[in-house]
Amino acid sequence: MKIAVISPHAGRLTEMGAVLRAQAHQVSLAEGDKHHMRLVAEQERPDLMLVDGSICDMHDLSMVEKVTASFPQMAVILLCATQNQDFLIGAMRAGVREVLPSPAPLEALNAAVGRVAAKQPGGGHKAAGKILAFMSCKGGSGATFLATNLGYQLARTSSVLLIDLNLQFGDALSFVHEERPSSTLADVVREIKRLDALFLAGSAVQIAPNYSILAAPEDPAQALTIKPEHLEAILALAVSRYDFILLDVGRSLDVLSIKALDRAHKIFPVIQASLPDLRHARKLLALFKSLDYPQDKVELVVNRFSGNGEIGLDEIRRTLSVDTIHTIPNSFKEVNDSINHGDLLAEMQRSNAIVRNLASFALSLGSREEESRGFFERLFKR
Repeated sequence: MKIAVISPHAGRLTEMGAVLRAQAHQVSLAEGDKHHMRLVAEQERPDLMLVDGSICDMHDLSMVEKVTASFPQMAVILLCATQNQDFLIGAMRAGVREVLPSPAPLEALNAAVGRVAAKQPGGGHKAAGKILAFMSCKGGSGATFLATNLGYQLARTSSVLLIDLNLQFGDALSFVHEERPSSTLADVVREIKRLDALFLAGSAVQIAPNYSILAAPEDPAQALTIKPEHLEAILALAVSRYDFILLDVGRSLDVLSIKALDRAHKIFPVIQASLPDLRHARKLLALFKSLDYPQDKVELVVNRFSGNGEIGLDEIRRTLSVDTIHTIPNSFKEVNDSINHGDLLAEMQRSNAIVRNLASFALSLGSREEESRGFFERLFKR
């Protein structure tokens, strides 16, 4: 569910955002008061708006009623420090769904949001998230860059968790974030008995609203502690909480990476248009065939593709016997700059051809139609 939270208290905003995102809601946060309601409603078009700490007497309710009348599909929950019977009755007449104390106990907040979600189309039953695995056929093909930056595009309309499964040398987080993670996949596994939605969300690094990365272990030796059954438990929870789970799979094939590929809805082998890449890709695709993966589960990605290169798409199709090929344009300098700075390419070069390409790619992967309206306008508006 898409939720907008308004509060004059930055700390409370952060806390509520973390709690709601742990339940796989798409959350936007606005630091402000009741005067921000209409602007936030117009910009975000949320299913639910939570307004904290600024509407606590009868005089404020006329503003609320104007907003609820203008956006009848949007539910409103108020969080107020003090309440009385007249105010509660007035709030309901103004179109408010519920009134909670401020600050709200987390259990009460989750319960109220759950009641709103249950009345949304679909009765509150969330479809299982899609698992997408990215894997370089040859070192340097660019799978990590594509996975991390595609995750950001998907997160504009969906909740996304990227898990770095390159356990010995994984550095997906560093592609989009400069600081070291406070916890990693190895830490989650060490405390696997504590695994729940809040623990998983808290163990990942938030890159953007609705987009987090669970980093690979800092010490390669810790990779030995991660077993297929651990990954199975994490993925089983993740698909119930996130719309998309992206797996950055290392090039070495072992029982853990095969477990990841088995669970994936789609596998995206990444190559560049070179003979060595084609040779590696042919071996990998043969392995996928031996694992009985259906042909439509595997979709090739050709990175840094130039239409006037020596090896064209027809030759790639012929050599690898594939039908579906995604191409990513070449923008070496800009991509290299974004990786070196640890920043998303979309934040550095909004009009870059790769950013536009990945935005289209994200939409093709199943972004919800009603939320994709105005997608490109939002993407490039700043």
